[in-house]
Amino acid sequence: MSSTQAPQNAAERDLNATAHDNSETTISDDPKVKALVRPSFFSRWKLVIGMAIYAIVMFLAPLYLDAATLTNGQTIMTAAVGGFGLTMLLGQAGLLSLAQSAFMLVGAIAYTTLAADTQYAPGSETEVYHFGLGWPPLLALIVAVAIAGLAGGLFSPISARLRGIYLGLASLALVYIMFWVSKTFPSIAGHASGRPVPGFSLFGFNVVESSPELYVMNVPIGTSERMWWLYALLMGIAYVLARGAVNGRIGRAWRAVRDNEAAATVMGINVARTKAGAFIISSAYAGLSGIMTVWMLQLLTPDESAEVGKFSLVTAISYLALVVIGGMGSLLGAVLGAVIVFGMPPILNAAMQGGGSAVTSGTAFSPTVIATFIYGALIVLIIMFEPRGFAGIGNRILGLFTGRNKPVGSEGDQPGAKEVDPADDEPEGQASPYQK
Repeated sequence: MSSTQAPQNAAERDLNATAHDNSETTISDDPKVKALVRPSFFSRWKLVIGMAIYAIVMFLAPLYLDAATLTNGQTIMTAAVGGFGLTMLLGQAGLLSLAQSAFMLVGAIAYTTLAADTQYAPGSETEVYHFGLGWPPLLALIVAVAIAGLAGGLFSPISARLRGIYLGLASLALVYIMFWVSKTFPSIAGHASGRPVPGFSLFGFNVVESSPELYVMNVPIGTSERMWWLYALLMGIAYVLARGAVNGRIGRAWRAVRDNEAAATVMGINVARTKAGAFIISSAYAGLSGIMTVWMLQLLTPDESAEVGKFSLVTAISYLALVVIGGMGSLLGAVLGAVIVFGMPPILNAAMQGGGSAVTSGTAFSPTVIATFIYGALIVLIIMFEPRGFAGIGNRILGLFTGRNKPVGSEGDQPGAKEVDPADDEPEGQASPYQK
């Protein structure tokens, strides 16, 4: 390295340190530079308007949908929350993980243990059957999500040494570790018969027990409707926080590390800390998804095997398929991927029953099997023809109407690509699969 380059790198490091220490960006008075480091006015208003429309639609939807559709919607929203986490980890930071289901189980066990009361074995006042602390559900929810994030942080040092498929295989071990935990410690993870999961309640408003009675537009609001609203609220909050992370300093650091670790180090980015942050945030999202899963089941039971179950290897692979189909790095693509991967089996089942089909879940042509073939075929087709997933397809269609074919994302995520003005598009920070 030449003597003229060294001071420049030192200055860059000082500049980045100053930018990280100060809450206000003072890098340059150039409007173009400011546009790259701060969300534009129009971008903020697009988010506000979009979330307002989302709130209205999600509030009115339960008044017109039946219970089965509401349950399927809750499944999709649960998967979308977990998909946000993996999207940030894989699409933004470039870290492959197959442990999403393991962190889901961490969140589920932590919430149930914190929120439930201790149960004693029948006929005994001293032998603990299920251990619990009896915390308020909201406090238990927050702490359980934090515990899941901490579990991801404990795994993060491995990500500093491994990359690609090797990191994915290492993370796979966590699925088997958590399966062993659930089988070895039934007092917290539930015995074979299961452990009741406390529902969510706040200020006397109970979601599961439908109390107090509530009517909206003369429609009685029961458990399904209340669960829908709760899940819609959690997914909306999760999306806004994820979007803020993707478009903020931490998101830019993720993409810098993903594209070139050496260059990121020269720019003053702590690579190990950045990867650890990605794992912590992704694991926290997975933990929230796990809590939402056991809320639906109202029962925490250990899986029969590490390969099949609510928190198994199959679930981890399904989340990976969700991200690939929706679009690597696209938060809205994660929602669409959740609809296809997790929402398709119930939809196919309803269609088959409506058509008079006698196909059952135990046959080779059950809705679950057919859905698996469909999204498996989608993965192959997307990798072959549109590696950016449905998010890329959506941008292509949008480009036909706007006259602009923008890359999926912002801030020049594609290596060697020209920078894109954040005001031109909703900045999703989409990772481009094309390398130049």
